[in-house]
Amino acid sequence: MAEAAAELLERAARRDAALEELRALRVALQAVPPAALRARLGERHLRALFGLLAVNDREQVSACVSILERLLQALDPFYVIQNLREELQKGLFHPDDSVKILTMSQVGRIVEDSAAVTEILHSPELLQQIINCIGGEKIAVAKEAIKSLSRIAQSQEGLEALFGSSLLSDLRNVMATSDVVRYRVYELIVEISSASAESLNYCANCGLIPELIGELTGEDVLVRATCIEMVTSLAHTPHGRQYLAQQGVIDKISNIILGAESDPFSSFYLPGFVKFFGNLAVVDSPQQICERYPVFMEKVFEMAESQDPTMIGVAVDTLGVLGSNVEGKQVLQKTRSRFQNLLSKIGHQAKNAPTELRLRCLDAISSLLYLPPEQQTEDLLRMTESWFTSLSSQPLELFRSISTQPFPDLHCGALRVFTAIANQTWAQKLMVNSPGFVEYVVDRSVEPDKASKDAKYELVKALVNSKTIAEIFGNQYYLRLRAYLHEGPYYVKAVSTTAVEGAE
Repeated sequence: MAEAAAELLERAARRDAALEELRALRVALQAVPPAALRARLGERHLRALFGLLAVNDREQVSACVSILERLLQALDPFYVIQNLREELQKGLFHPDDSVKILTMSQVGRIVEDSAAVTEILHSPELLQQIINCIGGEKIAVAKEAIKSLSRIAQSQEGLEALFGSSLLSDLRNVMATSDVVRYRVYELIVEISSASAESLNYCANCGLIPELIGELTGEDVLVRATCIEMVTSLAHTPHGRQYLAQQGVIDKISNIILGAESDPFSSFYLPGFVKFFGNLAVVDSPQQICERYPVFMEKVFEMAESQDPTMIGVAVDTLGVLGSNVEGKQVLQKTRSRFQNLLSKIGHQAKNAPTELRLRCLDAISSLLYLPPEQQTEDLLRMTESWFTSLSSQPLELFRSISTQPFPDLHCGALRVFTAIANQTWAQKLMVNSPGFVEYVVDRSVEPDKASKDAKYELVKALVNSKTIAEIFGNQYYLRLRAYLHEGPYYVKAVSTTAVEGAE
């Protein structure tokens, strides 16, 4: 088969391969490991195949793309950039998106190779064309271009090439294509800025980060909504947060939330602004953020208490994120009855709201109630128990009823709530005293699909790994749970059958 493939390659190299022969070559290559062809594969073969892309024949282009995908896998990225630079450049200009995707995937390989990436830095025309690909119609091509440029910018030389040369004006020219493309460039800039403080300085000094912030705090509400997501990504890094604080951006976002009361269009951007502070609280300090920006907590409660499902969903997500660590839980506990009342509403939504909001409520409840074993002080256990009882008059039954519904997502969401509290003594006592609950936990027949079986297994694992389970559940149930854990999530009990003579 390798001989046949090599012969067909020779035909292609002479550029007289008919479409039938290209099809045959495509099939032959699928049966030959790329490495087996390496010794017989020269740049003349590859150049010829790239040359065969320059036709207005979709089928020929498609066959050549498949062949090149297979052959280029066999080659070292350094070889590709050294010998096929011009072909790659033409490939990025090609009108057919499949050729652009093929070429960008090779650029992706090159930028991941420490030796090959420096070759790209010495190819300004190729870099320029990669930048132009951000403005392409095909999102897959644009995403690959963003990823490659972000990787190039991980070195000092790469940062200099992108921001200290004429390529910066190419980047700005691409930005002018449309709003959508401008946001793609911002996405690239935020990705580069997130890598290090030095990268952020480059992006700030060239004016692109200040421009993004200017749009965030400008008057266009739809632009605000888009930009806040990117600024939130930047805030995930310590140097990003420091920059935003120094530039007064966090204070500006707080003031915009404060002024949202009188803005009839605030619903467009408020969810993103509230999420920004929620993320900030988790990566920084929940107590400090909530004390310094009280408008954030007030707005979260307002949204959660409203009748708007969109706002309730964002508030519930934010409370789940905020309460995912002990410091955040304590901040919520300080609001006392207001948060307890809110939990009652969240419990009601978990039972009665549309499915998507019910799922978000279940995830938030899991996050709020979970306590790692090393943080289970008496005060915190009393707190999670009081939160659980605030959710409903019969919370255990509430989640059990959700877990028996024929909707896998809700079923798994309810199981995750049980898993969150499974290692807390008050919850174990509730479970063992609830008629039929432990039987339900060890009953494999109620889990209809893989996701449900996995979720039930996590619950069993959390129970078995608790130090108090044997004492509270008793030896018999403890051994059944241990056996379940040992057998794994997908165990099926063998059923023996007896053959009866004469039976059909």
